[in-house]
Amino acid sequence: MNMSLRQLFAPALLAMALMPMAFSAQAGHHKNHDGHGYDRAQMAERMQERRQDAYQRAELSEEQRAALDEAHAEHRDAMLSLREEHHARVAEILTEEEQQALRNAMHEIHAEAYDEKARSQRGHGKHRHGNHSEPAEETSTE
Repeated sequence: MNMSLRQLFAPALLAMALMPMAFSAQAGHHKNHDGHGYDRAQMAERMQERRQDAYQRAELSEEQRAALDEAHAEHRDAMLSLREEHHARVAEILTEEEQQALRNAMHEIHAEAYDEKARSQRGHGKHRHGNHSEPAEETSTE
């Protein structure tokens, strides 16, 4: 079976390209009140409180709550392990400088997309396209 270089490296390149975007999306949602980093323990406590509130509203038994908490902990541990494996694999492919260049490029792309979304929503309510004060052009297929 002969695979081209493109077919061979496409999955790895896609994963590398998406990784910084995932990090930047995650980073924007986890800043503390000062706008710097986040407190993992505080965030974990807040999420646990929300889960407990949901369990209570759903009227789950103590046994169900304990089983769900255990499943959540196992899932979190598995995700952390997978993330570490992914970081190690990326480190095998790219140097630190290349990883930083890729992260910077993805941050720029993320910021541009965020700015574009903010511009398109400013003054247009929740509408995303076009000037809604003018009638839309009709297209015909005659």
